[in-house]
Amino acid sequence: MEDLSNRRKIYNSGSLTESEIKENPIELFRDWYVLAEESNLIAEVNAMSVSTIEDNLIPRTRMVLLKQYTWEGFIFYTNYNGRKGKAISKNPNVCLNFYWDELEKQVIINGTAEKLPPNLSDGYFHSRPRGSQLGAIVSPQSEIIPDRDFLENRLTELEEKTKNMEEIPRPENWGGFIIKPYQIEFWQGRPNRLHDRILYTLTENKEWEIKRLAP
Repeated sequence: MEDLSNRRKIYNSGSLTESEIKENPIELFRDWYVLAEESNLIAEVNAMSVSTIEDNLIPRTRMVLLKQYTWEGFIFYTNYNGRKGKAISKNPNVCLNFYWDELEKQVIINGTAEKLPPNLSDGYFHSRPRGSQLGAIVSPQSEIIPDRDFLENRLTELEEKTKNMEEIPRPENWGGFIIKPYQIEFWQGRPNRLHDRILYTLTENKEWEIKRLAP
């Protein structure tokens, strides 16, 4: 076993002062996202963790890719019949996390998940490479399968079946979720572990309340 207690990192790449705080957290998220993209330091800026609550009330976290963000929320796509999709259908409260280590920034988003309208899921599905479309159909996400060949054989069969089809229909069990946030925290690493933490909370009047938290 390795003792990690003496491992240290000095955080000094940025700050989040009152002058940098926006009235709307989506605006601040946009600024940070663009900064992360333009840094050219992060391979997948849109990678985020999604935490859900399962039937046994135990949380489960996995990485997915953000596909769009709007003033209304954060969008990703998945198999509705997979473990993640089933958990969300029973408890739509989720937590998203972006961690951009190279910039020493983190964004934690608590929100409520809603299925996207079918036409929006259709549009994104048909924008994907054909192989990704077929992969979404052949994979019984989260189910136990006998081996890798099971997937490869199903893909080969579907490729043959659809080779003359110009457009692959989107399966009904695959589509998007939009996470509508009610709380967003921005975390910026600072020296001496005195990190900046700014918390936005949506009030009953649909206005954002802003507070600074101690690290």
